[in-house]
Amino acid sequence: MTTVAMESTGVYWMPLLHILEARGFEVALVHARHVNNVPGRPKTARFDGRWLQKLPTSGLLAPSFRPPEDLCQLRSLLRHRDHLLRRTVKHMQHRQKSLDQRHLHVPHVLSDLTGVTGRRILRAMVAGERDPRT
Repeated sequence: MTTVAMESTGVYWMPLLHILEARGFEVALVHARHVNNVPGRPKTARFDGRWLQKLPTSGLLAPSFRPPEDLCQLRSLLRHRDHLLRRTVKHMQHRQKSLDQRHLHVPHVLSDLTGVTGRRILRAMVAGERDPRT
């Protein structure tokens, strides 16, 4: 056996794919929709496994496009960066909501709470400073 066919569902296939490729197997990564959209077949994991075993040998299964490894790593880094940026925005919104609930309407005075002045104000508040003139 030199070829393995796998469904690409979620992110669960990634570690197994890397292990199989490192061991010298040719891995055909296929879209689950292409495997499951066959009329007249029962839809169970056992039958799907058998079906995945038969399809590559009969030539009925085309592997999905998978970019080179360096491009995959770049895409992963960009996705992670996007995720971190979204979390940053969410944290800023939570900070703003927390201030609003304490009747501290900073946006009426300050346009950017994450700027230098906004961070100074927040640090002073956390440090216990209550005098607005300092």
